[in-house]
Amino acid sequence: MLLKDKTAVIHGGGGAIGGAMARAFAREGARVFLAGRTKAKLDAVAADIRAAGGAAETAVVDVLDLDAVRAHAGGVVERSGRIDIAANAVGFLHVQGIPLEALSLEAFERPLQAYTRAHFIVAKVMGEIMGAQGSGVILTISTPGSKVTFPGFLGYGTTCSAVESFSRILAAELGGQGVRVVCLRPDAIPETLDRSHVREIFAPMAEQAGARLEDMLEGRAQASTFLKRLPRLDDVAEAAAFYASDRAGAATGVVVNLTGGSPLD
Repeated sequence: MLLKDKTAVIHGGGGAIGGAMARAFAREGARVFLAGRTKAKLDAVAADIRAAGGAAETAVVDVLDLDAVRAHAGGVVERSGRIDIAANAVGFLHVQGIPLEALSLEAFERPLQAYTRAHFIVAKVMGEIMGAQGSGVILTISTPGSKVTFPGFLGYGTTCSAVESFSRILAAELGGQGVRVVCLRPDAIPETLDRSHVREIFAPMAEQAGARLEDMLEGRAQASTFLKRLPRLDDVAEAAAFYASDRAGAATGVVVNLTGGSPLD
C-alpha cells in the first residue's frame, strides 16, 4: 500500500475530485479526514470508504476560516498524532468565457480571492504542523487556465497561475522542514459535469458556441490533447496518491500535467 498508516486531510472531500482522492488514499492505507461545507456529501464519501474497509471521518469546515481550519487540524492531530497529507480540492463557483469588456471587477476578483485565500490558509495551518513533525505533503489543484491566453479567461486564468506560483514558492518555504508541495493540473473532467459546479461554469460557453456541453468537451479533447481524451477522476486520484507517497519523495515544487497532453509546459 502506498499510504499505509498515513493520515490525510482532504478539504473539499465531499466533492467529485476530493472524494475520488479520499477513496484512493483510503484504498492505499491512509486514514482520511474529510472536511467541507456539505455534511451529506462528506458522509456519502465516508460511507463508501468504510464500506470498502477503510477509515474515514468527516467534519463541516469552512476552508476560508483560518480559525476553523486550525481547530479542525488540531483535532486531527489529537486523534491520530500527526498529519502526513493535506489536499485542498475545494472549488468555488466563478465565471469563464466572459471578455474583458463584459467582465466586472467583482467577477474578476471572486476566484482570485477565494482560491488564493483557501490555499494560503491550508498551507499556513498544515505547514506549521508538518514543519514541526519534519515531514508531510501538501497537494494543491490548478487547471490549464494557468496557460490559457484566449479572451474570456482573465479572472480564472490569473487565479490558476497564482495557485501554481504559490505552490512552487511554498515548496521553497517548507522544503527545509521536510515538507513537499505538489500541484496537480487536470483539465475539465467530463464525469464531474453533474457532480459539481462544472456544468454551470461551462454551459454558457457551450451555448454561445451552439453546441451541447458534452459535445464541446469531446471536440476539445479530440482537437487539443495528445491522448484524444480528457482526464478521468481516477487519473487525478491515482496521481494524487502516488505524489503523496514516499515513492515520490524527491518531487516537490512541481506542477503535474494531468490534461492528456494539452497544454504542455
